[in-house]
Amino acid sequence: MLGVSNRSVSRWENGVTMPDFDLLIQMSKFYTVEIGEILDGERKDRGMDKHEEETLLKIAEYNNAEKESFAKRLHIVCVMGLVGIAVYVAINFSGLIDTQPAEAIANGVLGLVTGALITAVLCTSHYGAKLRAAKLRLWKRISQGWHSDEA
Repeated sequence: MLGVSNRSVSRWENGVTMPDFDLLIQMSKFYTVEIGEILDGERKDRGMDKHEEETLLKIAEYNNAEKESFAKRLHIVCVMGLVGIAVYVAINFSGLIDTQPAEAIANGVLGLVTGALITAVLCTSHYGAKLRAAKLRLWKRISQGWHSDEA
């Protein structure tokens, strides 16, 4: 009904991952339970009020917009990598690779392609989320340090 696999449900039940907000809202409506009940794993007496539902829908929309923005940026990086590969192959097969400027360009393009592929792999793996979390922690520490220096 919700378009998720048994494996995803198993991961939710074992606490490995959590469903997206929009799926939580759909499950809440389907089973007529509060979202908190789904997250807690136990049934409570009252249902979800309209204000709570609207707030969660706004969070889900924001989360989806953020994911779409990230996906667009990742697609741009991947397209740049593909263009770089095409340029490298064109230089390599044209026979210009033997000239000094073409070799420098080909090596630069190869470096950019490598960087784009590493970025794409990191962003699509669980390490990307860990790196983003570490970056946010570092940014908070730095900004707190600046604020304490101003005081």
